[in-house]
Amino acid sequence: MRAHDGRPRPVCERCGAVTYLDPKLAVAVVLQRDGKVLLGRRGPGARAAGKWSFPAGFVERGEKVEDAAVREVLEETGFQIELGELLGLLSSSGETVVLAVYRGTIVSGAATAGDDLTELGWFSADALPELAFPHDFEVLERSGQQPVTGNQ
Repeated sequence: MRAHDGRPRPVCERCGAVTYLDPKLAVAVVLQRDGKVLLGRRGPGARAAGKWSFPAGFVERGEKVEDAAVREVLEETGFQIELGELLGLLSSSGETVVLAVYRGTIVSGAATAGDDLTELGWFSADALPELAFPHDFEVLERSGQQPVTGNQ
């Protein structure tokens, strides 16, 4: 590690090549039904295990971002969706992940928790389970839900 462009960065001791540690892009999808949002309980090996969040995951290198969102929903919930509007890009200082949040509409499928989720549930903004990430509240607000923030 050596200072380069005002930040500590990995630098090759032999040739001086600088490695720029780029952020990782992830996607999340908000699915709503009857005033409730679909959340999944994160499994034992996942970050924030046991807490709840939106269907989400990483975009693979070379994958179209929108295709990753559709794929992650199918893998985690069993639902085929039609991807809707981009609700926003969320990032914060010190966080290595940038999150692209979309709205989605269920087209077909049966609710089946998969990938790194252990269960699925539909929740209203006034009866949320323990959410996995601070940005989940911003996601709810951007989706038009008015979350009760007491269960952060």
